[in-house]
Amino acid sequence: MIVRMSKVEIVGPKALLQDTVGLVRELGIFQIEPAAVGFMEKGLEEGIRTFYPDERTALERLFLQELLLKINEFISLLPKGEVRNSYIEPRSVIDAVAKTIDRHISHARDLHGRMDALQKEQAEMGHYMIFLNALSSLVGSAEETPDLDFIGLTIREHGMVDRLRDAISRITDWKFGLMTRTADDGTLVGLITVEKGISEKVKKSLSDERIPELSFPSSFSGLTFPEKVTYVKKRMEEVSSEVRQIHEDLGRLAAQWMPIYLRVREWVQDRLSLIMTTASAYETRMCFFINGWMPFRDLEGLRKHLDSAFGSRVVLDEKEMKEADLDRVPIVLRNPPYFKPFELFTSILPLPAYTSYDPTPFIGIFFPVFFGMILGDAGYGLVLGIISIVLLKRYRKRQTVRDGAKILSVSSLYTIFFGLLYGEFFGDLPQRLFGIEPLCIERRTAIIPMLCFAVTIGVVHVFFGLILGAVAAFRKKEKREALYRLVTIIVILCISAVVA
Repeated sequence: MIVRMSKVEIVGPKALLQDTVGLVRELGIFQIEPAAVGFMEKGLEEGIRTFYPDERTALERLFLQELLLKINEFISLLPKGEVRNSYIEPRSVIDAVAKTIDRHISHARDLHGRMDALQKEQAEMGHYMIFLNALSSLVGSAEETPDLDFIGLTIREHGMVDRLRDAISRITDWKFGLMTRTADDGTLVGLITVEKGISEKVKKSLSDERIPELSFPSSFSGLTFPEKVTYVKKRMEEVSSEVRQIHEDLGRLAAQWMPIYLRVREWVQDRLSLIMTTASAYETRMCFFINGWMPFRDLEGLRKHLDSAFGSRVVLDEKEMKEADLDRVPIVLRNPPYFKPFELFTSILPLPAYTSYDPTPFIGIFFPVFFGMILGDAGYGLVLGIISIVLLKRYRKRQTVRDGAKILSVSSLYTIFFGLLYGEFFGDLPQRLFGIEPLCIERRTAIIPMLCFAVTIGVVHVFFGLILGAVAAFRKKEKREALYRLVTIIVILCISAVVA
């Protein structure tokens, strides 16, 4: 149902503004109205202006905003995972955090810079390793023939192998070796073995034929082909070890400092929100004014909290709600536990007007009934009930899934109920196996009665909606709208009478 709201103004000395706003925010039952329209009486606006923070508050806001940006950056640089709770008082360590945050950010950036460079090198080494692994078995005896040179290359097409062989044979007088193998990524790679004296001519010929030779970084210079294989494997292991070490360093940094920074960030966000909220207040030379809305049932509770905290220095006044205020009243829905899950459907729709009705109870009544009538099979209803129980146990902390599971469980009960009336359990198994007849109606043969039943339910549903619309129009004193809905109801009744 739509909660009855009250239009409220809180007044007190300017020195107590932040303490008052902090108390109201902590209770969570008051919504501040940033605009003063409808709250200040005409002729009394003189001398009342938007609250302007003093220099100290403005400097605090800038300091906290900058600190929040730094904390967010530092947290983004740390690995995600389980974080222990910190019970430290944020206000007592805020100055220390402001002094250490730059050093921690710099350290985390350095670690990430090193890790990015290592991961880039790791990717490059992995690329080289694909080709070297494919050729390593072909150069097993290279150390026994130190006068030979080895040239690795990638071959775009298998048909180029013969053309390549002919080109090299003309230069080397058939004194060469050419071996090919398919790498792990599907690329055809080749290895040419020639005497060192003519290897440069062969490389030039490959360049003329536009066949790319495998290029290696400068760290590979001076290494023989077998030494390159060994070097890459060794470097891959070293890089992996260094990357693991950096991950461990980041993990230790997160375990040590993340709880403290998360706690401080939460406090900073609350403090900034408090400072920003005060901008929605109004002031005179000595007093502040906070305008807003709150549930009527919580009005006395807030008044008692204000009296307990500030005595008679801060006053809460309930103002008269006028017709012009109805379009600005915040909508709060509060439903019993049975209907609460069905707010999942209501949240998809625009919120109802303050003077209308909360559709949640009507959805909670009609949706599971219609669902059960349409499905109408006790076997399927039993399966849906089991699924809803599993979802409730598995996703206890996910509000949306939990509400959906509760809706499904209610709908499954109605499905089982109508399934018993229709005599259906996974179809007509009861009738086939045990000769059990439906308690109410056989849906397979009663086409016309079921059609009439469905039309009747639809008419009643529309009729009920029109009645609610007419009542809401009378409450809003919209006589023309109310009369239109009453005429529509009469027309529907006349048509129904004629059809009957």
